[in-house]
Amino acid sequence: MPDTYSLYDAKAKLSEIVRKVREGRTVMLTYRGEPVAEVRPIAPGPQTLAERLRALEGRGAILPARRPGLAPGPVGRKPGALKRFLAERHRF
Repeated sequence: MPDTYSLYDAKAKLSEIVRKVREGRTVMLTYRGEPVAEVRPIAPGPQTLAERLRALEGRGAILPARRPGLAPGPVGRKPGALKRFLAERHRF
């Protein structure tokens, strides 16, 4: 059963609520006796770059490399494109 605080009490006791959440507990917030929000710890996400990439691929946010191991090619098609872009940007 989560700890319960009214919204009025939660405003005055935010530090206490955050401490409880950091300890792994869940806190329920109520407004006029009705539950309106739940404050809970964030589940730890992937830590390494490889883990994060696998998680993004699993969610469909990115696609796996077609040919793994190849370094990405140049982004600009013409040499000096970045320099021209920055020079143009500074004119304004």
